[in-house]
Amino acid sequence: MKLSAELQKFCGTIGYSFGQTELLVRALTHASISSGTRPDNQRLEFLGDRVLGLVMAEALLAKDVVAAEGILAPRFNALVRKETCADVARQIDLGSVLKLGKSEMVSGGRRKEALLGDAMEALIAAVYLDGGFEAARDFILRHWGARIDGVEADARDAKTALQELVQAKGDVPPIYEVTKRSGPDHAPQFTIEVRLQSGESAVAQAGSKRQAEQAAAKALLERLET
Repeated sequence: MKLSAELQKFCGTIGYSFGQTELLVRALTHASISSGTRPDNQRLEFLGDRVLGLVMAEALLAKDVVAAEGILAPRFNALVRKETCADVARQIDLGSVLKLGKSEMVSGGRRKEALLGDAMEALIAAVYLDGGFEAARDFILRHWGARIDGVEADARDAKTALQELVQAKGDVPPIYEVTKRSGPDHAPQFTIEVRLQSGESAVAQAGSKRQAEQAAAKALLERLET
């Protein structure tokens, strides 16, 4: 299968040239436009998630040869979670080459975090099936490299840390409240306030409730620790 000029350019962007070009096309095909002759990327997503996990586990063990499992686990989770995959997808402009149905295009599918994260995992699987594990490892490490180096900061679960801090003082757990929701359905923005029984609070905004809660907890935690 001959790739379009757009997909040839994309291959240059990601630094990988496919021998089996149909794997790339499948990795970029969302279920909203799939058919009997055009399979979607869901099975590739399943495989890519496992390949990513193995590469990240291997990389973390090599990076820190003395860290215990309890230290490695949150670092691993920070590197393989859907938000991180979506961030990498945005970095390589994966959304611009996705094959979507009309309904997904109208609703802003090219910018949806879950959709981008899934497609990124499918792309990893396509590289794995086309070039083998070494090719997939090289691809992942090239695009995740800086994140692996700085994973300690990303791995800190601010909500858990905040809760542990206040409970150690005998206070009740923090309360999180959505104070504002703005933006269109395909790109919402959530404003979250976190409050303690003692009266301290902090506010943060992000594109998902989880991210906004984490950001608010981090802001309050930093204030309390200072």
